[in-house]
Amino acid sequence: MKKNKIGIDVGGTNVKLALIDRNGNILYQNTVPTRAEMGYEYTVNNIKQSVYELLKETKSTIDTIDGIGFGFPGQVDYKSGVVRLAPNIPGWADIPIAKMIEDEFHVPVCADNDVRCAALGELNFGAGAGCENLICVTVGTGIGAGLIVNGRLVRGASNAAGEIGHVKLQMHEGPLCGCGDTGCMEAFASGPAIVAMAENYIRGGKSTKYREMANPEITPFVICEAAKADDPVAIRIFNVMGEYIGIGLASVVNLLNPEKIIIGGGVADAGDLLLKPLTETLKKRAMKIAGSAVEIVPAQLGNTAGVIGASLLIES
Repeated sequence: MKKNKIGIDVGGTNVKLALIDRNGNILYQNTVPTRAEMGYEYTVNNIKQSVYELLKETKSTIDTIDGIGFGFPGQVDYKSGVVRLAPNIPGWADIPIAKMIEDEFHVPVCADNDVRCAALGELNFGAGAGCENLICVTVGTGIGAGLIVNGRLVRGASNAAGEIGHVKLQMHEGPLCGCGDTGCMEAFASGPAIVAMAENYIRGGKSTKYREMANPEITPFVICEAAKADDPVAIRIFNVMGEYIGIGLASVVNLLNPEKIIIGGGVADAGDLLLKPLTETLKKRAMKIAGSAVEIVPAQLGNTAGVIGASLLIES
């Protein structure tokens, strides 16, 4: 008989935990602070305690759990269950998270990149249901992707596939990216890039609603709210960002010929403000056969995609 699974989505600020049944339904969920500044041992112990709390709250025992799946931002070795590097969680480098949790609970434990987990969630229970070939893109502090080809998650030779934010949009002297290179799509169109463009417009003397709405700082959410209030400068920013991402994704569409591109992440909460210029640019710039076959849709699972997808790393 199939049992329930635990999905855990570890972020720079919070850790989300959920008990999930075989149909992708969340039976229980909780969020605890990551507290990365306390060191990885603190976070791991906090996760262990949270799992015990989950079992207690749901009146479950560990033998009713098929396994525990983790999603982490950054480089994760799926085969060994080691977090190689999580840039947004200081101190997480070469941490054997799967073994640490297996030694505590004696159930199978798997770990993978958080965007790949989101792709699994959307494929099985979200916007990608029924697809064989899709790309799940998250646009937030960075830009990442999970790739599904012929119904299977693509991890690559060194578990590093899907770094779509580092598709190059400019040959020389482009904006500096966090990866150390220049001209990456992430440097042009992530959350920080949106804020940088907004601040440049203010320095250039543009009158904007988001300047008045900043409380106290300008954020992608504030710019989005200004755009929804018909601020022409904010709308222009999302048009430019949509064009950048659309150009980058056109190359990926030409390469992989997916049925769907699912757009999620904090910046993607802007909805049509971002998706409309993105879709128009992609359809215009991609080769006709591949471009006409792809549908660009918003993610359906929202903040639950990570935990649901993490639970799917455990094969029943």
